[in-house]
Amino acid sequence: MVKVSRFSLSFAALFSFILIPALAAATARSRYSEAHSLGKDYEFDPRDGWQTIKATDLSYKYPRNSTSVNKGLTEKRNAISKLGAIGDIASHVWKGMKGIGKLEKVTITWYTGHDLKNPSCWAQGGWSPTDKSFACATTLHGWHDRPKCFEFLEVCNGPKKCVFVRVVDSCAGCKEGSHHIDLTRAAFCQLADPDTGKLTVQYRPATPPADCDWREELWGPRHNNGK
Repeated sequence: MVKVSRFSLSFAALFSFILIPALAAATARSRYSEAHSLGKDYEFDPRDGWQTIKATDLSYKYPRNSTSVNKGLTEKRNAISKLGAIGDIASHVWKGMKGIGKLEKVTITWYTGHDLKNPSCWAQGGWSPTDKSFACATTLHGWHDRPKCFEFLEVCNGPKKCVFVRVVDSCAGCKEGSHHIDLTRAAFCQLADPDTGKLTVQYRPATPPADCDWREELWGPRHNNGK
């Protein structure tokens, strides 16, 4: 018979209700404030966008049924299964935002200091990005189908360095008619050395984060009025 102490069960419950949410929050922020890769099974084609290869289903390694599970073992598994929530949370976080559609070429630069103040997407003010935000400004004049205010974008310097940013401002200094995205310093630095200054990369629209993943310090207030 498998013996499971009440202390072990209590510790598992405590871990699941206190530490797992903290882990989820940290994982979510790391997910959106660091460059991500689409993995070795992805191939990058500038003409067609990302092409995925399905991963092998390994469920056969983990049988769901057992013919010799006693009561003590069942209790132990029930307690330990709470820890499996970590995997569920991580899976949710990594599915939170996704790039959609085909990638297009775009010029990127970065901005800082006074230029961060009073972003044009908030007519009433109330919030400004910082160097640590993951936000951007787009060409003010002549880019007719430019991303709109508050939309999210996935910007990639090759398949191994991608970041998600939110459109919060317009770039009056960007060349008229150019496809140009001016990134906050933190976002640019995840893609290239800031000394690079300017380079051509790829971008596409992205889905917004889930409500539980929203980080105002990265993207600004969820509501467009800045409150």
